[in-house]
This record gives sequence, structure tokens and C-alpha cells, in this order.
Amino acid sequence: MVGPVVFFAVFFGYPVTAIVARGLRPDGEWELGHVGEVLADEGIRQVLWFTTWQAAASTALTLLLALPGAYVLARFRFPGKRLLRAVVTVPFVLPTVVVGAAFLGLIGRGGLLDDLWGLRLDTTVWAILLAHVFFNYAVVVRTVGGLWSQLDPRQEEAARLLGAGAFGAWRRVTLPALLPALAAAALMVFLFTFTSFGVVQILGGPGYATLEVEIYRQTAQLLDLPTAAVLTLLQFAAVAAMLGVHGWTVHRRESALRLVDAAATDRPPRGAGERLLLGGVLLSVAALVLLPLGVLIERSLRVPDGYGFAHYRALATTDTGTFVVPPLEAVGNSLRIAAVATLIALLVGGLAAAALTRGAGRLVRGFDAMLMLPLGTSAVTVGFGFLIALDTPPLDLRSSWLLVPLAQALVGVPFVIRVMLPVLRAVDDRLRQAAATLGASPLRAWWEVDLPLVRRALVLAAGFAFAVSLGEFGATVFIARPDEPTLPVAIARLLGRAGEANYGQAMALSTVLMLVCAATLLALERIRPARSGEF
Repeated sequence: MVGPVVFFAVFFGYPVTAIVARGLRPDGEWELGHVGEVLADEGIRQVLWFTTWQAAASTALTLLLALPGAYVLARFRFPGKRLLRAVVTVPFVLPTVVVGAAFLGLIGRGGLLDDLWGLRLDTTVWAILLAHVFFNYAVVVRTVGGLWSQLDPRQEEAARLLGAGAFGAWRRVTLPALLPALAAAALMVFLFTFTSFGVVQILGGPGYATLEVEIYRQTAQLLDLPTAAVLTLLQFAAVAAMLGVHGWTVHRRESALRLVDAAATDRPPRGAGERLLLGGVLLSVAALVLLPLGVLIERSLRVPDGYGFAHYRALATTDTGTFVVPPLEAVGNSLRIAAVATLIALLVGGLAAAALTRGAGRLVRGFDAMLMLPLGTSAVTVGFGFLIALDTPPLDLRSSWLLVPLAQALVGVPFVIRVMLPVLRAVDDRLRQAAATLGASPLRAWWEVDLPLVRRALVLAAGFAFAVSLGEFGATVFIARPDEPTLPVAIARLLGRAGEANYGQAMALSTVLMLVCAATLLALERIRPARSGEF
């Protein structure tokens, strides 16, 4: 546990504490009275209310639309199943700025629905809710569907033989077993939507703001660090509470159920009802996931006189004046930085997963929750904290290229842990004991016993960390150097500039990022082990 604890203390706890202290201790003394002033502000209370209810509504809508997809991917065998699982995961690893751009092209001014039927949903709460479903669909499908595929279907069949109807058997047998996974998925979706930034800022307009958006406004626009610090602490407390409950549900799910091999539980759909369900899920995925992604491609190819590759060719130049280097260099920068971030995430996450495998109790569950905190902490706070805290020797990293991969690794570590943990827990400890009895050291026992059994899960964890690092935007936008932009940062800069050429190049870069993520996820599906955690 020492390595991960030190890593998170230095590169997460220290920067976040530094930026909060800068806000609440401007003159060296704590000004805690400002907390009451912020909470008494009517505008801040409205932000808190909107943040909470939109997260609850987004979670309910995501569960409603994604649970049928979870069932289909868990229980049915059909051509293209791996491709479908990879496709629905692509939105989750895309940066929120790309998600916002995709929905602007679909439901915004001049978007597809506006061109066809004159329908616009941007600057409405419906745009935010639909984009959140698009972004979090994979969380429900993989978390709930992953467990569903490992539940023995014979238990439900036995209930049917004893006289229960189809719904009654599901309600009495399957639903209780799925409740921990449903709770874990709901908590994760609520967490991601509670801390939503890019989607709300791009699609909601000035009329809507979450805590994360308000932290950004108070920090970057109003330079009001005391208010931003109070809001950061509020969000931090809410996220810590959610992660504590999430850790309890995950522990319950992993310890209270007898699971079977997922390959033995799926079957071809039988009857008109099941085929209709499969068709409905495929149709909903096409509308919720494929259509926004398709809009990205269509907008990247649209030029004044029709369609062509002019925007892609323009990526190799600096004609627009937005960058000091050609935007295409952002592809190489992102791949290189994501590779380094992946190595860091694998090292830290692998050690953490091993520690969590060997221990139990409140201390270990608290350790697990701590490692998940970067997923819900304000990226604005982390980014500014890096700039403020890591500025003196021996941690003067402001001019170092390592700053960005370190920030991206913070986000990648939780995914490594969630993928590796169930696989490591499935390794029979008697194999390690036998190796020790034969004279193997702990390191050699790990090399000879654990590594061969978890190799595929390790590659899967690396792939997810790589894809997530490619799409990290929140903290990277504050610390990326102007001459070394990543793909998400380059896309955000292009979208922030007026003009058709900038917009077209943003769509072209978004398409490149989407295709790289899709190819990575499709390759991972081919090596996905039977027990690969939540993702």
C-alpha cells in the first residue's frame, strides 16, 4: 500500500490541499467564516440544487435506457456482440468536450435535427440529460451486465419450474443478486454526472451550472479562490460519501455471490419477444450512441461545396493561427503522453490491486475509496493545484513534460484497479503457498503464479488506462504546454475559435480521437477475460 499512498499523497492530496489552502488562508490565517457566506448565497444554493437533481435525473434515465442493453449483452449470443460492447464504451473514454461537440452537431443550431425538422435542444436540460446517457451508457452495461453474465441462469429456471412467472422469477431471484451491481452502477453514474463539466458548459449555456462549472467560473474567470475552495470542499465531501457507499456495494457484490463462467450463460435469442428485445436494444444504441458519433464524422467531412477531406489536410498546417504547431502533432503528443501515463497507472494501480487483494477491513476499503477520489474531484482544482503546488524543488515540475502524464495517470489508476481486482481475487492462494513451500520468494511466486493467470486482465487494464488517458481533458487543459497540445486540448481550442475552418478541424480531430479509442476498445474485447471487473 505504501507506493500508491505516497503517489496519491504527492500528486493528488498535496496539490488539492495547496489550492484549497490558498483560498481559505490568503493571509496565513484560516478564514472559515467564508464557508457560511458561500452557503448562504442564493446563487450557490441554486447551483447545488441543479447539480443534485440533474445528476439524479441523469442516473435514472441512464439506468432505464441501459439496463435492457446490459441484459442483451449478458444473456444473448449474436454476431457482432464484441463490436457492440466496444462501440457503447467509446463515448465513455471520449473527452467531454468531444461529447459536447457531437451533440451540438446533432441537436444544436445548424445541427442534423435542426436541418431536418427545425428542432433544437441545446441550452436545454434535455440536451444535458441525453449527453449524460450517451456518456454513461457503458457504465451500466459493463457493471451490471458483467455481473449478470456470471449469474447462474439455472437458479431462475428453477423458480420458473416451481410455478413463478418470468417477471416473478426475475424479481425474486435475479434482481436481489443484481442489486449490489445496480447500486454500484447508479452511484458511479451519479458521481460522473454530479461532477459534470464539459457537457454542461457546452450544451447548457449560461443558464445552467454544476458545482464543477461554478468552480471553474470562480477560479478562472472571477479569480475568487476562497469561494472556489469552499465549493471544492463541498464537492469533495459529497464525492467521498458516494465512494464510501460504492466501495461497500462492490465488496458486497464480490463476496456474497457464487459466479459462473460468463461463456456458459449466453445463448441465441429465442422467440419473437427476445428477438424484438434485441432489435430494440440495437435501435436504441444506434440512436443514442452511433448517431452522435456519426455526426462527428459527417461534420468533419462537410466543406462549403459538399464533402471532402479538406479539414483533415488542414490539420497538417498552421494556417488558422490557432496553434504554434500543426494540430496534427497533437495526435503524436497524445499517444506518447498516454503511453507514459499508462505505465504509471499500471505500476500504481497494480500495487494497489495487490494490496486490496491481500487485505480486508475498513482500512483497506478506505484505501480503495481514496484511490477512486480523482474520478470525482474537480479537475479544475487538480489542474490549478499542480501549477501552484509543484513549483518548488524537488517537485518543480511546471516545465517538465511529466506533469501531464502524472495528471492523466491519476484518472487511469482507478480503472486499472477495477479491472485487476476481481481477477487477482480469483487466484487460488494455495498456488502461492505451494510455490512458497517449494522455495520461491514472494516476488518469484508472483512472477510464476499470479502473472500468467492475470496477464490478459493486465493487458485489458493497460488498454483502458490508455484510452482514458487519451481522452483526459479537465486537468490537462490547464497544464498542457502550448507547443505540445493533446488531442482534447487541441479540440477545445479549435471549438473556442469562430469560423467554419476551425469547427471543421475540431470535428476532424474528434473523429481521429474517436477512431483511435474505438480501435483500442475493439482490440481489448478480443482478449477480455471472463472476470474483468467493472470494465
